[in-house]
Amino acid sequence: VQLQASGGGLVQAGGSLRLSCAVSGRTFSSYAMGWFRQAPGKEREFVAAISRSAGSTYYADSVKGRFTISRDNIKNTAYLQMNSLKPEDTAVYYCAARATANRAVLPTRVNEYNYWGQGTEVTVSS
Repeated sequence: VQLQASGGGLVQAGGSLRLSCAVSGRTFSSYAMGWFRQAPGKEREFVAAISRSAGSTYYADSVKGRFTISRDNIKNTAYLQMNSLKPEDTAVYYCAARATANRAVLPTRVNEYNYWGQGTEVTVSS
């Protein structure tokens, strides 16, 4: 399985970006998907997760109400819509996939994911 994240860039505070994570393979619907971020000098932190069927989502408190995770099981792609961006959202954003038979699982820890994308950089200027 290969994950390819894209959509990062430079945006002013209050702006929006949509990140995409294209997943290779024919079993995308078997994976719970997550987004994490890592700012310089900090540990990688959980941002959002979506279950296999897209029936459930979960967000870090810091992004709740501003970010929306979604997925398209036909296009094998997960998304992270980021609105009302703040300078503290500046980080490299990573998408991750976890193979699971549980349609409702929402992993939130780094070590719960099997596969990782290469990261896409988001910079929010004040």
